[in-house]
Amino acid sequence: MASVPERILLVEGPDDEHVIWHICRRHGDLANFEIRQTGGIDKLLDAIEAETKAAGRQSVGLLVDANSSLDDRWRSLAGRLRKVGIEPPETLDEEGCVIPGRPRLGLWLMPDNRNSGELEDFVQTLIPAHDPVWPLATKYISEIPPKHRQFSENKVSRAQIHAWLAARKEPRQMGSAIGRGELSDDSELAVRLVAWLRNLFGRE
Repeated sequence: MASVPERILLVEGPDDEHVIWHICRRHGDLANFEIRQTGGIDKLLDAIEAETKAAGRQSVGLLVDANSSLDDRWRSLAGRLRKVGIEPPETLDEEGCVIPGRPRLGLWLMPDNRNSGELEDFVQTLIPAHDPVWPLATKYISEIPPKHRQFSENKVSRAQIHAWLAARKEPRQMGSAIGRGELSDDSELAVRLVAWLRNLFGRE
């Protein structure tokens, strides 16, 4: 029978897992927790009760996209936590929340706990300053006529970052670009995320 990890980070999908794994690997001292993708926000919310009540569990992190409304996503998370007996703070901390208890519970809303958006908005902040390709990638996406767009307006960031990735010498996933050093792992936002992970999963 497989042992239950003491520390676990729940994410929505494979891109989230890949990006976080590579950021942790680059920082070198964040290997003491398991990352588990749930298959979407609804399944992640449904998993909260079981994961927080698992025997021996010390810390549980929830990393989700804010999507079109940070406030709506926060209310959804807060409501689900109350249903399982965890009282969330009144407002989301911009540095990411860590709620004391057994287990400790951490909350991070992509991209930055401040704005609506998703993983790709976070990854955009990892593009090196003055990168010559980024303005060309955003221009390319912006100039696609609406009638020819196969993506919705709230997925423009995703289209932009993948256009940028397509121009790499060896086009890869976002996480791999972090691993290869093509995306920064020490931007202001990446450092904030790493600090939250250390605060949540640091050994007692």
